[in-house]
Amino acid sequence: MTHQSGELLQAVEANNLEKVQDILKDTSYLINETNEKGETPLLIATHKNYIEIAKALINEGADVNKQDVLQDSAYLYAGAQGKTEILAYIIENAKPDHQVYNRYGGNALIPAAEKGHLPNVKLLLADGNVDINHQNNFGYTALIEAVALTDGSKVYQQIVQELLVYNANKELRDDNGMTALDYAKDRGYTEMIELLEK
Repeated sequence: MTHQSGELLQAVEANNLEKVQDILKDTSYLINETNEKGETPLLIATHKNYIEIAKALINEGADVNKQDVLQDSAYLYAGAQGKTEILAYIIENAKPDHQVYNRYGGNALIPAAEKGHLPNVKLLLADGNVDINHQNNFGYTALIEAVALTDGSKVYQQIVQELLVYNANKELRDDNGMTALDYAKDRGYTEMIELLEK
């Protein structure tokens, strides 16, 4: 049975796992087709956190690195937006390209740290393939963002601690010439200052 182009996108949008599985049996179907926003079926499944559909697509070789018009890929989006189960599945079962960056020039780790997604930060660090000291277009590293762009609360303290356990470079400066410690002092984040001065 042949399927029309666009059917897979629609089946994913509708969260119809059975239909998705049916279409995936058709080996001639273009699994990485895109909609007008440049989103692949896998990226849509990741956006909506349709875990089983995402897994089915990854198992059939869906491209985890293909970016939409916003420069999001399934891998980058899962990392940035706390889609932890999908992120874990991508790390285990696909090949994320660590030279593919988001629209800010960042990797998956930087927004995960800034948005307070501790489980994702742990996953990415444990995987060991993401550059912990990568600097985005503003010179921010994951460590700098976890301090400079956050409220300094408990989850961010834990993220800073995790990054330091994995030897994040504390000396790196952003485009304003500031280190993570400079920001911690500037914001009066006592616990972070202690962690960074250790």
